[in-house]
Amino acid sequence: MTLVNIVVVLVVVGLVMWLINTYIPMAAGIKSLLNIVVFVVVVVWLLQGFGLVGNIPGLHIPPLR
Repeated sequence: MTLVNIVVVLVVVGLVMWLINTYIPMAAGIKSLLNIVVFVVVVVWLLQGFGLVGNIPGLHIPPLR
């Protein structure tokens, strides 16, 4: 996966999170938890994609190609 593809994925995830946070009414606690979960998943995905973290047992995140 090229740097351009990674940036596009990050922009799309950010846009989707912004749309969810802006237009879907939900409690502040749930919204914060959703943002934290998405952030952690994206960070783990990037770390695995760049080879800084190996596979985590029991956690399946699609690989960077």
